Amino acid sequence: MLAANFGDGDVLLWFVEFFLFLIYIWLLIVIFGDLFRDHETSGWAKALWVLFILFAPLLGMLVYLIARGSGMSRRAHASAVAAQQRFDAYVRDTAATGPADQISRAKGLLDAGTIDQAEFERLKAKALA
Repeated sequence: MLAANFGDGDVLLWFVEFFLFLIYIWLLIVIFGDLFRDHETSGWAKALWVLFILFAPLLGMLVYLIARGSGMSRRAHASAVAAQQRFDAYVRDTAATGPADQISRAKGLLDAGTIDQAEFERLKAKALA
């Protein structure tokens, strides 16, 4: 009869504890992600931060956030900008802008010797269809 032993306050306390546990796990993921994303920090410094956070978790996380909090936002922003640039480049490279672009790409492949004349004609017919 586990349910009979839970009062309203116990359920509320359980939800608060669960929420704090989720925040703790989220902070660990964010801090370790930032720590290993930082290319300016040496391996030894990263190892010391990891040990500090593992052996004194709350103090380690607070010290990390105070000491390196502003750098975290800069690194996250730089990572987001780089990801957006890679995505934009991918879309530009893969998006067909029209038959003329497809034919010019096929002509470039033909001139480079990557494809033969028959393959060029097939690609040209496909682009014009």
